[in-house]
Amino acid sequence: MEELPTVTALEIDNLHKSYGSLKALDGVSFTVDGGEIFGFVGGNGAGKTTTMRIVLGVLAANAGQVRWGGHLVDLDDRRRIGYMPSERGLYPTMTVRDQLVYLARLHGKSTAIARKSAETWAERLGLGHRLDDKLQALSLGNQQRVQLAAAMVHDPDLLVLDEPFSGLDPMAVDVMSGVLSDAAARGVPVVFSSHQLELVERLCHRVGIIENGRMVAVGTVAELSATAHPRFVVAGPAPEAWLPALSDARLVSQDGNRAIIEVTTSDGQAVLAAAQAVGPVTEFGPSRETLTDLYRDVVATKEPVE
Repeated sequence: MEELPTVTALEIDNLHKSYGSLKALDGVSFTVDGGEIFGFVGGNGAGKTTTMRIVLGVLAANAGQVRWGGHLVDLDDRRRIGYMPSERGLYPTMTVRDQLVYLARLHGKSTAIARKSAETWAERLGLGHRLDDKLQALSLGNQQRVQLAAAMVHDPDLLVLDEPFSGLDPMAVDVMSGVLSDAAARGVPVVFSSHQLELVERLCHRVGIIENGRMVAVGTVAELSATAHPRFVVAGPAPEAWLPALSDARLVSQDGNRAIIEVTTSDGQAVLAAAQAVGPVTEFGPSRETLTDLYRDVVATKEPVE
């Protein structure tokens, strides 16, 4: 990927939010630079939506700050944010055209510019022929496209998207991925949450993992991989025949005679030697961890980022 600017656009600094005795956020911090796509991942109730709502001003934090370009986010800044909530927040009985124009005008666009932008984004998202249909007449996937158009129609300088890929078919996923990549290429900071970790891994420059209101990892996939225990692919003898010889190894997964082995202190040669002591090995090498693997590993430790 292209080198990113060094100036921080969005700073989430030590956010705390409680509801009675429940700590929804417990010191959440991360940054998103201009032109960066930041993937915000975590389980249900981990604190993703609460964080995003604080950025938007929908909720107030008990402590901590949200800064943009070095200053505290204010109302004028928030008018420049494109927000896509996880729950659809549009008007079901309004036409696609009317509500996109309405939302663009709320963000300060003239009627003429709002109409042009509504048509442009509808076409871009494959909805040009549905502009005069009411939202409730559209499929759930097309309603999700309209929700993205609503986030983009005022030409935002920052995108905050909560589960934008939820319910989309593969073609719509490709369209939305292109929209986010194009926005980042123009220098727009993009932060989005998703449970679809393969998409996060493919699209994002960096990833933040939140669990129980605390950030447990932030970095590129490569950086997170460097802190994980090494894993190896071994094809040959059944793991149960040789794995017990390694006290620090465990079977991660197995497909026929091909296994993924994780070790804590042993190196690859020790794994290979243990397998070869039982029988011929037809394949051996390091196993590249996916973001899904890393997420499981990091959440299992639940150690917060300092």
